[in-house]
Amino acid sequence: TNGHRVLAHISGKMRQHYIRILPEDRVIVELSPYDLTRGRIVYRYK
Repeated sequence: TNGHRVLAHISGKMRQHYIRILPEDRVIVELSPYDLTRGRIVYRYK
């Protein structure tokens, strides 16, 4: 809600367990400390 746009990929554990993510899903993202426009999706809220 703060206007930031981030390009994020699914983390390894989520890919292993084949967790699907759809637009509008609420997720937790780990941001790269070097580039704040890139990150990794680590959790999808149920």
